[in-house]
This record gives sequence, structure tokens and C-alpha cells, in this order.
Amino acid sequence: MAFELQVVSHAPLTGEEDPERVAKLFFQMIGYTARKGPDHGISFRVFYECFLVHPTKAWTVEELAEAAGTTMPSIYRHLNKLKDLDIIEDLYVEVDGDRKRAFRLRYGDLGKAWNFAEAHFQLAVENYRKTVDHLEALLRQKRGRVEVETPLA
Repeated sequence: MAFELQVVSHAPLTGEEDPERVAKLFFQMIGYTARKGPDHGISFRVFYECFLVHPTKAWTVEELAEAAGTTMPSIYRHLNKLKDLDIIEDLYVEVDGDRKRAFRLRYGDLGKAWNFAEAHFQLAVENYRKTVDHLEALLRQKRGRVEVETPLA
């Protein structure tokens, strides 16, 4: 599974009282919403107005497209971003006698869903550390060979 999260050091947004403003700033910080451009409003509406305001509702792609005022391909792009963060889950719902794929905020709770993002982040950082350690070992090994081959006078 792909995991992508923009990490920028910011002070917590705990002084802000408007949940919509906190969400906008937070979503920009983690790289989910663009700061501007055609998708800026759509990505925010999909996540805030659909998944956060109605966290236990299972949304079909058609319902999300209608709520966000956009196309289904656009919704899939935004769903893929949220799936990369692992904070939404897939399920199936009955619609007019048919089973349809739907999505909702994992556990119907942002705090619980965010645990998945944190776990993926920790794993990504640990994998970076392993790569850095491996690279440093390779560089030491190469430097050792270079120093033997070309001793300084």
C-alpha cells in the first residue's frame, strides 16, 4: 500500500476555535488539499463536508460526486489520496437492490482513523533510518577501499 503524508513542523492548531478553519489548515499541512487551484474546494468538501461532518455515513462515489459538485473521476482522485493516508475504509452498501462500493471515515472517528496514518508514518521513518544506516555502511566500506588504494602522504 502506498502511504503519502506531507510532514511540516507547525505549532498545533489548538488555539483555533472554528473546526472548518482548523480542518482547512490541517488538510493543507498534511498535503491532502492544495492551497489553490481547481481541486482545492473539491478536496475540502469531500473530506470535511462528507467524511467529517457525517463520519459514520457510507458514501458511494455517486453521492460524493453530487455532494462535491464534481465528476466521479475527480472523486476517485480524492479518494485515492485519502486511501493513501489510510483514514477511510471501503465497504459495500445496498442501493436500490444492488451492492455498491462505498467509503466512510475509518471507525467513524477521525482520532481513531488518524492512528493508522501515525502507524504508517512511523514505519516510513523507520524504513528511512534503515536505508540511511545501510547507505552509511556502504559509504564507509567504499571510503575504506579508497583510503587503502590512495593513501594520503
